[in-house]
Amino acid sequence: MGADISIQAYLDQIQPIQKEAFEKLRMAILQHLPEGYVECMSYGMIGYVVPHTLFAPGYHCDPKLPLPYMSIAAQKNFIAVYHMGIYSDPAVMSWFTEAYPQHTTQKLDMGKSCIRFKKYDQIPFELIGELAASFTVEAWINCYQGQLDNRKK
Repeated sequence: MGADISIQAYLDQIQPIQKEAFEKLRMAILQHLPEGYVECMSYGMIGYVVPHTLFAPGYHCDPKLPLPYMSIAAQKNFIAVYHMGIYSDPAVMSWFTEAYPQHTTQKLDMGKSCIRFKKYDQIPFELIGELAASFTVEAWINCYQGQLDNRKK
């Protein structure tokens, strides 16, 4: 799936076995996402970003891009959720890992940059919605800038 496609084109290309769960995941995020974030294609995935109108510097890796917050992707054998804040804020990471077993019997499959779901009927949609709601735009910008400032020390 190419980086220059629309959200609808991305959704249209998802494997039938993943489609229902992916669309339900997207809706859970959109229903909980705080005001100010924008849904767009980002890094070849559906992303939720802080637009330049709210954070002019953009993403430090490529300032032409808006500040990423969260993304979802349909990979070959799993659905992935990428959440920048979960790795930036230990309290959010702790909350999520403690809450996860209360929402699904599926073992948490988490890498450095993503949460993977291989069993589509075991995705904790409400918990992912709560994760989406974990940072207002202002809180995410402050957390992000704090992380950048700490790297410079």
